[in-house]
Amino acid sequence: MKMRLKRFFYLLMLFALGAMLAMPGLSGAKEEEQAPGRKLARQAIKDRKIWNTTDHTKHEALRQNFKSGDEVTRACLTCHSEAEEQFKMTIHWTWIDPNSAKDTITGKAGHSLNNFCISANKMKDKGCNSCHTGWNGKNEGVNCLVCHSQKLSTLFNSNADFDNIKEAFATYKDFAEDPDAKEMADEIQTTIHQAVTDIGRPTRKNCGSCHFYGGGGDGVKHGDLDSSMTKPSKSLDVHMGLDGQNFQCTRCHTTKLHNIAGRIYATPASMHRKSLIEDDLTPKIMCESCHSDKPHKSGSKPNDHTDKVACQSCHIPEFARANPTKMSWDWSKAGKLKDGKPYKVKGDFGKHNYLSIKGEMRWDKHVKPEYFWFNGSIITLTAKDIIDPTQSVPVGKPVGAKDDPDSRIFPFKIHRGKQPYDKVNNTLLTPHLSGKKGYWATLDWNKALSLGMKETGVPFSGEFDFVETTYAFPTTHMVAPREATVKCSECHTRSDGRLAQLTGFYMPGRDCNDWLAKGGLLLVIGSLVGVFFHGVGRIISRKKKEV
Repeated sequence: MKMRLKRFFYLLMLFALGAMLAMPGLSGAKEEEQAPGRKLARQAIKDRKIWNTTDHTKHEALRQNFKSGDEVTRACLTCHSEAEEQFKMTIHWTWIDPNSAKDTITGKAGHSLNNFCISANKMKDKGCNSCHTGWNGKNEGVNCLVCHSQKLSTLFNSNADFDNIKEAFATYKDFAEDPDAKEMADEIQTTIHQAVTDIGRPTRKNCGSCHFYGGGGDGVKHGDLDSSMTKPSKSLDVHMGLDGQNFQCTRCHTTKLHNIAGRIYATPASMHRKSLIEDDLTPKIMCESCHSDKPHKSGSKPNDHTDKVACQSCHIPEFARANPTKMSWDWSKAGKLKDGKPYKVKGDFGKHNYLSIKGEMRWDKHVKPEYFWFNGSIITLTAKDIIDPTQSVPVGKPVGAKDDPDSRIFPFKIHRGKQPYDKVNNTLLTPHLSGKKGYWATLDWNKALSLGMKETGVPFSGEFDFVETTYAFPTTHMVAPREATVKCSECHTRSDGRLAQLTGFYMPGRDCNDWLAKGGLLLVIGSLVGVFFHGVGRIISRKKKEV
């Protein structure tokens, strides 16, 4: 008996020693190999040096005095002869989905609408054209500077003398005609030259000048795109962080003939999930492009999720982590006055919770996404689509299903709104907002709706009310460091889990059959009782033998 105990003790000691030697820190062995997804991504970005073949300050065509934006474009075209023609074929110019039907045009320049700033009224509402890439909508040439000038966003901002370069040109014209204002005109021209000659690839500032402010302000539209992404930290976004990879938008949104990779309404950003190993010319728009579909270490449980769960669902635990984002917008409460005048009320985060011209709004920070099955396509309503006003109307809705091999569980910002609809035709309405005849000036819904629907080319009965709506925005930026990713227990839990609203499939830790659970518990208890009595019996029988 004593010999057996000694052997057992020696075996136990040998096992413990072997385990300690197997630990990298104690054995002197090298640390575990990098996860394949990280190793592949680092290989993809290994050569990141950006080089240029020209100095724009030396081009004679750019040394002239520019009196208009069109003159700048014509100067650019002396070298980049095909650029404007290429660009005018893209959605950044047309504002129309190339795959939309002829009778119902999808896009800002078509019949599309949303539940925040509602509609561009086929580009008739000039207030929306501030984000168009033309000097005057589609009526003049392409504004090359908005995407390519490295100084533009620095020279023209809320702290400068001009809100944008278009205003600078208008002011220059006035001063140039006045002999007493020549010195001021020369200063403006110097500023314009700086913007024209400092040219490069689009940066986060260039892209963000529109995309960070979509919907009428900083963080209004997207929860994962706002001004904080201009110079983010690694803790905000591991890819774009200045102390991380410092990616520009074009690192993932690759470009061909000025067509920028990304989702266009119902058309997914990519029709496949190939990695650069499978196809070295694949767009880098998908996570799998650089990280592959098995990015984690071999045998790691997260690799078993990649066919059903999008990378973003785990790696973006919250959006609006630096700046607040608008979560709801109730247009039905617009139009109130104080002392006969429009007014504003600021709430949390220093943002307006109420404006007479816009209604009631709610902002939030550190928001957990809502999750849906998503195959990369979004169905968006137009002013021609029939709605059911007795229930909340999904103006923008993700497409996907658990049985669809292209679908993954994906995180979204859901913006909730209340907006006008036609009580007779059961269609959503597109009010004209800006300008002297727009709602913001008149606070008259009938006039604004009649004008807006006329511009959109859709009938309006003259009778309207307001309906609750939702709009889904895929969340794919603000990728957190790995130590801040979503924990397994946040989804695999019996109550209040992140995926509680997704049903129709079994999830371990969340779903349970009470009878099966009780039966299993009885089997466990029975097994333990059996083992206990078996052990007691063995002890008693052994003692009898010794006696």
